Amino acid sequence: MQNDGTSDHRQQQQRGVFDVDEDRALDALALAWADFYDDIGLGHDGLWYAHHMDAPDGEVVTGVTPDELNRAIRADCARRAAP
Repeated sequence: MQNDGTSDHRQQQQRGVFDVDEDRALDALALAWADFYDDIGLGHDGLWYAHHMDAPDGEVVTGVTPDELNRAIRADCARRAAP
């Protein structure tokens, strides 16, 4: 069987189940939340964060993963909408 390098190339492109494409995750979070959160990103400490535009400067919601941040943002929005 001849190896043309294709399988090696595919193995290099495959990510593990816990690997995150940071740019795509940031794009998705910004698309969903940019109307309410003026700063969304990945900090130097490895935590994903978002700052609500009406919150004081130091108040952010965080998550270890983009999905966890998304859940934190949803909870923050629900808390802000509650009377």
